[in-house]
Amino acid sequence: MTSKRPRILVTNDDGIHSPGLTALADAMRELGDVAIIAPDRERSAVSHSFTMNHPIRVQNLGENVYVIDGTPADCVMFGTRGFLDETPDLVAAGINRGPNLGIDTVYSGTVAAAHEGHLHHVPSFAISMDVPRGEDGYFFESGAKFATILAQAILERDMPDGCFLNVNVPNLTWDRINGVSITRLGQRIYRDKIIRRVDPQGKDYFWIGGEPPTWVKSEGTDFHALEEDKISITPLGQDFTQFHAIPELDLWNLSKD
Repeated sequence: MTSKRPRILVTNDDGIHSPGLTALADAMRELGDVAIIAPDRERSAVSHSFTMNHPIRVQNLGENVYVIDGTPADCVMFGTRGFLDETPDLVAAGINRGPNLGIDTVYSGTVAAAHEGHLHHVPSFAISMDVPRGEDGYFFESGAKFATILAQAILERDMPDGCFLNVNVPNLTWDRINGVSITRLGQRIYRDKIIRRVDPQGKDYFWIGGEPPTWVKSEGTDFHALEEDKISITPLGQDFTQFHAIPELDLWNLSKD
């Protein structure tokens, strides 16, 4: 009697036509039965938003391949709340074009997809590639290879309580990656500003732009791992509570009087 193959839900925030999604789904098929539910277009930086103000449309593109006009969180809700015949054993989100480091994780639709899986008690991870160096493009095959290693480990072990995983892979060929580091979130330094423009009709429009972000140099962070050409794995959770601040705030003696 053979054991049942794991059921793996694959999604992303770059959209159904992203080569990173294809690479991840192909890798996961080595381990289990894959269902793809992905957004119909680019949904980067939508964070954990989900659709409440209009119906969600679904299109079947093939066997267990679905595209919806919703967000990455919607995709995982579909996959874990009854749209599929069975609840997945694993959620894999990615492979994202560009890293999700530090505070990026708050904005990322890819990370939010893994978070949504975690909220439904399904082991989940998000995986992203660092930006290309020069004209090389993305080495999604490196991300896919590590996704297979990580997914196998997750399926064979229990995920640590209360967490899902955020993975960032150096954009290098597999042989040039220097290893794996378990990391904490680093500190991103943004220099965004609102840029005003005027259209041909004389009306104002705006972009959020500015200089490229940098980061605080600190060992043990996700940024530091990528600087060393290592894969970063950061365990994340949903509890934002800053416990150290509770005693201090108690001393404020706040009341409604």
